[in-house]
Amino acid sequence: MAALPLPLSLNFTVKRKPPELVVPAKPTPRKKKQLSDIDDQQGLRFHVPMIMFYQNNLAQKGIDPVRVIREALARALVYYYPFAGRLVEGPNRKLMVDCNGEGVLFIEAEADITLEELGDTIWPPCPYWEELLYDVPGSRGIVGCPLILTQVTRLTCGGFIVAIRLNHAVSDGLGLAQFLIAVAEMARDAPTPSLLPVWKRDLLKARSPPRITCTHLEYEDLEKDNAPPPRTMNHKETICRSFFFGPEEMKAIKKHLLPTQSGSTFDIVTACVWRLRTMAFQVDPEELVRLTFMFNLRGNLALNLPSGFYGNSMASPAVVSKAKTLCNHPLGYAVGLVKKAKSQVNEEYARSITDLMVIKGRPSFVMKWNYIVTDASRARFGEVDFGWGKPIYGGTTGDSWSIHACSIYTRFKNGKGQEGLVVPIRLPIAVMERFQEEMKKLIQEPVEDLYKPIVIKSVL
Repeated sequence: MAALPLPLSLNFTVKRKPPELVVPAKPTPRKKKQLSDIDDQQGLRFHVPMIMFYQNNLAQKGIDPVRVIREALARALVYYYPFAGRLVEGPNRKLMVDCNGEGVLFIEAEADITLEELGDTIWPPCPYWEELLYDVPGSRGIVGCPLILTQVTRLTCGGFIVAIRLNHAVSDGLGLAQFLIAVAEMARDAPTPSLLPVWKRDLLKARSPPRITCTHLEYEDLEKDNAPPPRTMNHKETICRSFFFGPEEMKAIKKHLLPTQSGSTFDIVTACVWRLRTMAFQVDPEELVRLTFMFNLRGNLALNLPSGFYGNSMASPAVVSKAKTLCNHPLGYAVGLVKKAKSQVNEEYARSITDLMVIKGRPSFVMKWNYIVTDASRARFGEVDFGWGKPIYGGTTGDSWSIHACSIYTRFKNGKGQEGLVVPIRLPIAVMERFQEEMKKLIQEPVEDLYKPIVIKSVL
């Protein structure tokens, strides 16, 4: 079974000092900087948290990680000074950063527990992440609020936890990791970041005149109600579990592909989870279901994004299928859809997205039967070393998005020492039970059984 076991419940107390503002260590430019038209879309106007767990390091005995990280933040903000500002809206709700140097929120905390006692609870979904990243009242807004919130929590063993929350409109996961690596370098007494930040948001600005030249199913206008199904909205009636896809799981899943079919780990895992999720929801066979995933544009040479660029740099291609087609076809069908969507992302596709944002007023993603995926496994959160060594886990908290139809992939090493992808997913309790059963069958059933038609029925 690919599901990670549920973590044991723990009782511990976190004591926090009042939140404070950390400002840049030196004077910084005072100006307003426009976000790109990729940054400035409705679907990115939320805060996303990440978390990192660190062991005690005897070489750092007597050194306080809270003080070190607070001071390093101030030094790094000299270079990343827009993070110390506040978002403001211009005409037509256009977002820009007022680089006023007000600072980022910082919380010093202590927990009466050891890292060893936390055990497997550090994997996503972290069941107590809200204790490790206090939601300061009034801080979650998009406009006029701090762009970053950080909490450093000391543990009784000498280890510590760094949790951070970012306003997604100003940066993506890769940009946040770049900033944290700079903070870590400052903590280790580097004079400057090894990779200097580059703003250049104008490189992802709409053309003049703007023109939509590609099909963007992720922002498709729907004639019917675009709200997600009601049963996906009640947080109290849902459960979050994480599924580990390591070497053994991938080997078993690949057996369900034809010899002529192939795909990356991302392609196969994403197709698998989307298909099984649809089956578990028992979606009406004639209903259209959708998969949207974030595709990194930094490798597109034609866009000319420089090294050090830390803005949102992603396209969000989507695929659509009737539920019965997705569920009754073998896994290879879904893998093919994912690969086809990835192949269409080129410079023109990216330019078309920026123009669409201007023409259509920054629409949100389609939400009806849409599963949204972000792969943060290569974002280098596991490389952030403040002087105590790399974290034993660094990545998503797993259960943190306000939209339950989303998963953020992260990298994790299981108890066998195997590395793989962890996919957190939140579902209604009954749907989760069916999802786990379908996952178990996929891993364990003979291949020929999966080629039989699957009967799905509506439970709307």
